[in-house]
Order: sequence, then structure tokens, then C-alpha cells
Amino acid sequence: MQDQPNETVAEGVRRTERTILTLLLSDGQCVWSVEELVADIGRRLETIDAVASLNAAGLIHRCGEFVFATRAAIRLSEHETHGG
Repeated sequence: MQDQPNETVAEGVRRTERTILTLLLSDGQCVWSVEELVADIGRRLETIDAVASLNAAGLIHRCGEFVFATRAAIRLSEHETHGG
């Protein structure tokens, strides 16, 4: 189910991708299981699709049912946080 009115499926997946990256890049827990992400986000299919898309893009690593940010994603986050 879409959270935003008039949101396309692709927009929903992109929003979920951003949420996943935010969770993986936060100062707390850096390794999450896919099921933990599903439970936190609440949208199973969007979350699974977003994990696959982020993995294919090289922004997260997947090891079995666990995921974590790649060095590239961490580096990009540092640049965005510190202004380059």
C-alpha cells in the first residue's frame, strides 16, 4: 500500500531505498537482517525490492539474510554530511 497519495510504485521503492540507506548509515546498528528492515519499514515487497536494487547498484552488501552499507555508500554519506 502506498503511503503518499499519487505516489508511483517506483517513487515508493526509491523512498524505501533512502530509508534503508539511512538506517544502515546511522550511528547505531550497521548490520541489519532483511526481516528487521521489513519489520521497521512495514512494507515487505517494497523493502525486498529496494534491498535488491541497492545491492545491484553497489550501495549495500548482502550476506545471506544480512545487509550493510558498502564503502562507497559510507563515503558518499560522509561527503553529504560534511559538505564535501
